[in-house]
Amino acid sequence: MTLDWAAGSGRLSAGGASLEWSTWGSAPGRDPVIVLLHEGLGCVAMWRDFPEALARTTGCSVFAYSRAGYGQSDPCALPRPLDYMTREAKDVLPDVLDALGAERVFLLGHSDGATIAAEYCGLVADYRVRGLCLMAPHFFTEPQGLEQIARARDAYSNAGLQAKLARYHRDPDCAFWGWNDAWLSDGFRDWHVGEVIDHLRIPSLVIQGHQDTYGSIAQVDEVVDRSYAPVEILVLPDCGHAPHLEHRDAVLMTIVEFITRLERIEAAEVETVCKR
Repeated sequence: MTLDWAAGSGRLSAGGASLEWSTWGSAPGRDPVIVLLHEGLGCVAMWRDFPEALARTTGCSVFAYSRAGYGQSDPCALPRPLDYMTREAKDVLPDVLDALGAERVFLLGHSDGATIAAEYCGLVADYRVRGLCLMAPHFFTEPQGLEQIARARDAYSNAGLQAKLARYHRDPDCAFWGWNDAWLSDGFRDWHVGEVIDHLRIPSLVIQGHQDTYGSIAQVDEVVDRSYAPVEILVLPDCGHAPHLEHRDAVLMTIVEFITRLERIEAAEVETVCKR
């Protein structure tokens, strides 16, 4: 069942769970829809005013949803399996995109959401997806990233992070421990999904903060070295793990240029085919 875009928000069924969603901009039409996939502790509300600015700046429709265990969506079973991002890509995101009812889509993911977006395009043949925007993606674990996640555990238990997350998640324990326990489990140290990049056949834009403590430039290099399709890069100085919040204008401008260029190329290809 296609969701009611005009409602602005609602719930949809995907992967066996009821998930919250919100929209910005006009209903899907000729222009593509940008689908936002949030970070490991994120949700619809934690995108703040970025989706509205994205819709206004690009002229595209924008759609965001909270995965199970986050925001106001249904809780998830704990502990999360170590391949939870792969399962989100294969078992949940297809249902979300079907409910969206858009003919053309750009996936824009942040952190865990970027990994899920890349896995989807590397594992699922979906010709609706025209391009990928990956902000602070991770394809393998790094010592400094695991150290930062361990610090987050202390902050959640002792430094007020639980109260902060409770403003956004109806079950902050589910949101936090589902993410934190998975990343800090012994089995996750060998986690590596870089092979999905080998199967990407659409252009990617990778955005990374130079001071990101969760992942290094090595994550960007993984995409550049392995992708068969074109890759564009934006590395931002004086920027941590949230480029869209820390350097919003630069991120918006780069995304606009990326989408505009791909739209122009696709239009030219269609015109050439028609003339033949």
